[in-house]
Amino acid sequence: MTTTPKWYMPVSILALLWNLMGCAAYLADVMMTPEDLAAMTEAQQAMYAARPAWAVSATAIAVWGGALGCIGLIMRKRWAGLVLMVSLAGIVVQDLGLFAMGDAAAAVDTTALFLQGLVLLIAIGLVSLARRGTAEGWFA
Repeated sequence: MTTTPKWYMPVSILALLWNLMGCAAYLADVMMTPEDLAAMTEAQQAMYAARPAWAVSATAIAVWGGALGCIGLIMRKRWAGLVLMVSLAGIVVQDLGLFAMGDAAAAVDTTALFLQGLVLLIAIGLVSLARRGTAEGWFA
């Protein structure tokens, strides 16, 4: 195993923290109470109700897979790349679910769309990082 660059560990730790925020957001979403739903706008309630179960499942795969993959990066394990690819696939399926909702998706503001794009770009970056780590012999 070769020496990893000095930036590798801080980037991996930040990536784990990013993914843990995604896990927290997912848990907040699936544990929403009727009172929480009532506090939403009608458009937000419609979007929440229109989400297909497969899209919510894909979100779970994306966030938990991302966190596990980042743990693998921190531990410098080869399997991190595979787990991060599964997480990336979950993000793509989740995004398809968002756009498949038709009129309900129109209620999503530009900030949410920007964040979804950012999530996708970071996931692609993490898969690339894992591939580089494997190629350069950083992983066991």
